[in-house]
Amino acid sequence: MKIKSKQLKEFLLDSELLKKEEIEKAFKEAKEKDVPLGDFLLEKNLINELELRKLYAYILGIPFIDLSKETIPSEILQIIPKPIAEKYNIVAFSKTGNNLKVAMLNPEDLQTIDFIKKKSNLKIIPCLTSEKNIKDTIRQYEKSLKAEFGDIIDKNAQEMTEVSAKEKHPEENLEKIAQDMPVIRIVDTLLKHAILQSASDIHIEPGEKEVRVRYRIDGILHDAMVLPKQILSGIVARIKVLSNLKLDEHRLPQDGRFKIKKEEYKISFRVSILPVFDGEKIVMRLLDESSKGLTLESLGFYGRSLEILHREIKKPNGMILITGPTGSGKTTTLYTIMDILNTPEVNISTVEDPVEYRMPRINQTQVNPKIGMTFSAGLRSLLRQDPDIIMVGEIRDKETIEIALHAAMTGHLVLSTLHTNSAPAALPRLLDMGAEPFLVASTVNVIVAQRLVRRLCPNCRTAYKFSQKEIESLEKNFNTKEILEFIKNSEQVDKKNKFNDLKDLEFYRAKGCSQCNNEGYKGRIGIYEVLENNSQTEKLISQSSSTETIARQVREDGMASMAEDGFVKAAQGITSVEEILRVTKE
Repeated sequence: MKIKSKQLKEFLLDSELLKKEEIEKAFKEAKEKDVPLGDFLLEKNLINELELRKLYAYILGIPFIDLSKETIPSEILQIIPKPIAEKYNIVAFSKTGNNLKVAMLNPEDLQTIDFIKKKSNLKIIPCLTSEKNIKDTIRQYEKSLKAEFGDIIDKNAQEMTEVSAKEKHPEENLEKIAQDMPVIRIVDTLLKHAILQSASDIHIEPGEKEVRVRYRIDGILHDAMVLPKQILSGIVARIKVLSNLKLDEHRLPQDGRFKIKKEEYKISFRVSILPVFDGEKIVMRLLDESSKGLTLESLGFYGRSLEILHREIKKPNGMILITGPTGSGKTTTLYTIMDILNTPEVNISTVEDPVEYRMPRINQTQVNPKIGMTFSAGLRSLLRQDPDIIMVGEIRDKETIEIALHAAMTGHLVLSTLHTNSAPAALPRLLDMGAEPFLVASTVNVIVAQRLVRRLCPNCRTAYKFSQKEIESLEKNFNTKEILEFIKNSEQVDKKNKFNDLKDLEFYRAKGCSQCNNEGYKGRIGIYEVLENNSQTEKLISQSSSTETIARQVREDGMASMAEDGFVKAAQGITSVEEILRVTKE
């Protein structure tokens, strides 16, 4: 767009979106670097894309449209074919009579407007929108999973019958079945929709008469599709071919992996195949390798907990433990810490089961108990590889904990995970596994306990306040006085309105809209408790104290509980109280 930097500067000064001195300074720096003022403002986070685009629309004298809350009817969207929409960043969103409203990034692209005018035989009314709006709207071109499967199964009814016939003859070439077009299309469609819905796992479960497909989205399993039983062998064969597994092995479990690379994403699939009564069950874990490096802040750490963690990971030796049940995000936290520590000056080595994400400059070793490559054997070998930082996927036995503690004591920083419900419970658990109390006391630096809660969809969440009855119900699960006190002292919660009771605070509930597939939630965030080992805690560990005694002491030292951390996030509107209850009830 031909908007001159000087012109934008004048309008910014009139709009008072930024301070005069900020605008003058940005204008000068942009001129020196020979970049457009708008691009410079975005790069420096002085303005967001939506505000800038609205300003451009105002300068150009054309309407601005925010499509983030719009669900566009398919017949209108399809007026502009998907390849054109992607190539020229233009989407149709409204049609009245002979007028077609289109949203685009460059309304001065007269050539594209003219092309669409001739193709559709309609009068084109261009509107300006943001890049994110265009990308999100292009996703609406994808058919629903049911509609797409209906098409595939209807169009290929004859081929499906042939696949069914082949299943009755196991001696037939399984590889041929895996290459059949309907089977390829079905598997591709299942994978594509899982990626579009940001699923973390795909479950393909055979029953007596049908095959059920479920996606785990934001930690919750959802039914996605029910397929005819006759195509199970084709799906299993196709996934085995992709994962480089044995096609003729149906009695033993198999594990494998494969990748899908596209311009927009790079997804790694970890495949587990298990024989069950009605066939072979497949579970695929999706790992997004294209996601940018996470930060501790983006995971949900803040305030005192964040300070402690940043301080402890910079120490040259000692142990950092992440605890929580399966699926609570422990590995993601460990990888984020490793990403922060991953500099050319240090040698980082890991022993994992399995290796989830590939990380550059980190030496990752896969555990294989069948050939004697256990956590303890791998860890013992690692110590001869001159590491500065060691990551042990999980501490499972006495031998592993002893080697890890000695490594932490002899100048290595050791990161690992443990299955316990809270941070204080991790210390007695280490002693139960046979670790020496004095070793645990002197080497453990910090313990993080965590759970994952779903994020409320910001487009449709609804505010409410607790009734007296709801407060009484909460008191059965939580210490509401301590929670209220913690919220009062938290810098994260807006203190504009004074509150003396939980009843005075505003919380939010999930509602559901087109942006979150009517779930009310979109994405996840962690809630944490961070236990820093100090002289008082060391004494209690040396005396083999109980979990309750340690918990009392660390609370006195200022450790926030997971519930308190969760309620602060609920008061900010990030998550709901229902989610806190779901993940913290034991």
